[in-house]
This record gives sequence, C-alpha cells and structure tokens, in this order.
Amino acid sequence: MIDSATVEKIARLARLELSEAEVERFAGELGRILAYVEQLGELNTDDVEPLAHPLDLTNALDDDMPSPSLPREEVLKNAPAHDGDCFLVPPVL
Repeated sequence: MIDSATVEKIARLARLELSEAEVERFAGELGRILAYVEQLGELNTDDVEPLAHPLDLTNALDDDMPSPSLPREEVLKNAPAHDGDCFLVPPVL
C-alpha cells in the first residue's frame, strides 16, 4: 500500500493540488495498480517473443505514383500573399 506522503510527493511533482479525500483515494488506487503490476511480474514470459504492437498489423499504403498537379496560378490565387511564383510567409526568426 502506498502511504499518503508518497501520494502527496507524486502530486507535488505533477503540480497537482489534491484534497485530503483525494490523497486517501489515490493512495488506495495506486496501491492496487502496483499490486497488479507485481502480479504481472510473476508470470513466466521466458518463451514469449517481445512485441512492438499487440496486433499483427501491416501498413496499407498506396503506390507512390506521380500525378498531375494544379496549375501554379490556380494554387496561388487563394494565397494571402505571393510573388507570382511562391507563397510569401512572415519570417520565422
């Protein structure tokens, strides 16, 4: 079980203001979470392969095929500012 001093320290590090009732509630909740993690640590995982993701996913990407783009004039007509060839944007520096 986690004591209230530990919960208060964690709350202070996280910049959280907790009431006394919340400190007591979170002490119990954090204690149950740590007990569950401890229980998971007892499992024998010697024959289990490490996973990057729990589901067997593959990327579904389209082929990268070139296609015609819009004419420059049509693209630039909606720009708030341009010089005829490029968008003009405010300096970032």
